[in-house]
Amino acid sequence: MPGLVEGKAGLVTGAAGGIGRATAIALAREGAAGILVCDLESRRDDGVQTVRLIEQEGGHAEFVAGDVSVEADCQAAVARTVAAFGRLDFAHNNAGVELQDTICGTSEEDFDKVIAVNLTGVWLGMKHQIPAMLQHGGGSIVNTASLAGLVAVPSLAAYIASKHGVVGLTRTAALEYARRGLRVNAVCPGFTDTPMVELITGDDPEREAQLARRMPIGRLGTPAEIAAGVLYLCSDAAAFMIGHALVLDGGIVAG
Repeated sequence: MPGLVEGKAGLVTGAAGGIGRATAIALAREGAAGILVCDLESRRDDGVQTVRLIEQEGGHAEFVAGDVSVEADCQAAVARTVAAFGRLDFAHNNAGVELQDTICGTSEEDFDKVIAVNLTGVWLGMKHQIPAMLQHGGGSIVNTASLAGLVAVPSLAAYIASKHGVVGLTRTAALEYARRGLRVNAVCPGFTDTPMVELITGDDPEREAQLARRMPIGRLGTPAEIAAGVLYLCSDAAAFMIGHALVLDGGIVAG
């Protein structure tokens, strides 16, 4: 039985760990013909490890270092995907950073950095991914937004602004290209067991337990659970899903 993305090729940013790595591996398990693993040069070793894990699943992958806030790097990632695997069918724009501070406590420099990576990086990625996908009749783009793209949380001013922006950008792109065979959606993870959440908990088991108790499901999410949502959106099983912000949050928004 063919996998959900059998024969398709694409790229995942922020794939050196966490949700990005889990997504890249899930895509490989479901038959992806090739996956470009993208992350910062400083995370090269972890990115190469993601490639190895994909290869252990029988998949094909390459690592490319790049900063999503730099247009030339986004363009190069798309070009390398096409050169290595012949086409671009899916993209998961996942790279992101978090900053905990209030509106008045956030410096202009820090605010600009969060917007540059989390929001501008998604726009730059789509700007170059979309033309490459249209050359082969379309494809699927999944942007990582967040629970913070749907609701407000105190002391996460820049992060909240960036992720709300990702949801709006996703919906706009979806409407612009829906009739050209290209689907654009987003995932909105809640608190997930990743290094980013460790910034909140300080890797303290008690603080993590407190956070888990706030979740209706009673625990944090796992990267694999978020990856399952991305995989679905990348696949033809989600052919009628356009401009959707898929909530994967353990029930927080429902409460």
